[in-house]
Amino acid sequence: MKPVSELLAQQVHGTLWHVHPQDTVFEALQLLAEYEAGALMVMDGGQLVGVLSERDYTRKVALKGRNSRDTTVADIMSRNVFTVSPRTDIRECISLMKERKVRHLPVVDGGMVLGMIAVRDLLDHLIAEQDTTIGQLESYINT
Repeated sequence: MKPVSELLAQQVHGTLWHVHPQDTVFEALQLLAEYEAGALMVMDGGQLVGVLSERDYTRKVALKGRNSRDTTVADIMSRNVFTVSPRTDIRECISLMKERKVRHLPVVDGGMVLGMIAVRDLLDHLIAEQDTTIGQLESYINT
């Protein structure tokens, strides 16, 4: 299986989409909508300090009757962020996501944030890999 760095290399969109802890949740929601993303990294002084996801919003703002314009990202972000290195195997990432019940994994190398992968990225990769294998098997069978 391939390392997660290969997935990052294939991403054509911004992999370092982020917000700051002092930003409002409303501003973060605008970015999520603009990027059509499910989560953003929360960066402070170049350091990863959390992840803000749609789940964080729905559970910590919408369901609690809070106002997204008055609530900061720091108030609701997930702080215990699970990260992977660029050398982490893709299947290992899938296992980690399943075990930790997360949909996004920041990729960090020596304290430097390289990007973030989503479960969608992993599934797209696995489906493409399976399609290739099926095509090769069909070709083999038909020759």
